[in-house]
Amino acid sequence: MPQDDVFAPSWAPRMLSVLRIMTALLFLAHGTQKLFGFPTPQYQPDFLTLSWFAAAIELVGGVLLTLGLFTRATAFVCAGEMAFAYFMAHFPRSFFPAVNGGDAAVLFCFVFLYLFVAGGGAWSVDAARNRV
Repeated sequence: MPQDDVFAPSWAPRMLSVLRIMTALLFLAHGTQKLFGFPTPQYQPDFLTLSWFAAAIELVGGVLLTLGLFTRATAFVCAGEMAFAYFMAHFPRSFFPAVNGGDAAVLFCFVFLYLFVAGGGAWSVDAARNRV
């Protein structure tokens, strides 16, 4: 058996958790930035507007995904929000994500779609609940 075949199976679920946690923390920062002006102020969306709901999804989804709680359902909602945001806010400016500023939205969307399929990984509340 080649050396890389021994390493990958044991570390793949752990690295999935690392990908989930880091992506979720970045996503969470977008929500806290919009709703609380932290870590740096961004526009403050008006209460119960489309932008406010997007920020709330980023906040709640970021927390849930960081913990790995309800990972698949949360990732599905977050992927949908990012796809919606991309086509509403970025795509009308240009076809190319690097030009229209939507590269992060595209990347978030596809990482969340992967998490929807793959789950939360070894280090998640979901995995701990399934072990019991």
